[in-house]
Amino acid sequence: MHDHRYLVEMRNIHKWFSGVCALRGVDFAVGYAEIVGLVGDNGAGKSTLIKILSGFYPPDEGKIFFEGQERHFSSPHEARDLGIETIYQEAAMVPKMSIMRNIFMGRELSRMRLGSLGYLDIPRMEEEAMKALQGVGLHLRSPHALVEELSGGQRQGVAIARAMYFKSKLVILDEPTNNLSVKESEKVLEFILELKRQGISSIFISHNLYHVYPVADRIVVLSHGEKIGDFRREETSVEKITKLMVLP
Repeated sequence: MHDHRYLVEMRNIHKWFSGVCALRGVDFAVGYAEIVGLVGDNGAGKSTLIKILSGFYPPDEGKIFFEGQERHFSSPHEARDLGIETIYQEAAMVPKMSIMRNIFMGRELSRMRLGSLGYLDIPRMEEEAMKALQGVGLHLRSPHALVEELSGGQRQGVAIARAMYFKSKLVILDEPTNNLSVKESEKVLEFILELKRQGISSIFISHNLYHVYPVADRIVVLSHGEKIGDFRREETSVEKITKLMVLP
């Protein structure tokens, strides 16, 4: 029987790469409007797990349920169509394009269909882009500013605004505070809490427990391709998780 308390449930996930076991029997779940911190050293299997959930790789064994139904993703596109949005470190932005273009990339709004030709509805995209940014509390001067002019934290904000605008159900953030200043990191943590307020679940992958711990509802620890811990925030601490992570 499937457990309907969870938006996502991954059961008994195994993955091998050329004879090497990257994930061994991992169970991983995310509830509705829940922030799950996914932590572990490099090589623990975090990115492999996430790539399976976001449709980059199929699992070699195990099942994935999304909103109560078993799913087999054959591409990232399929996962995204279901509402799983992955934001990589570099926030998957095209630096030389405007904020507006980045928000609507591949999902442009058009006003009129003549045969297969649509006119891009630039005024509506401008307005909607600004609305999306305000939704996460980002006040940028113009939707036409180039992404390369933005700071790292602002880029993360634009990517999160995009996920919210397109009604994603699950946002996966891969090291979103990496290489950011303290002030910028705090802003990104605010964005993550805003997703939760809007009823959107998120997976926050990081090696920085001091960033994950204050915002996560639950923290899952991977080590050498296995899950070695799964705690509600209130039943653990940064110290306990650190100890767990340094076990041989």
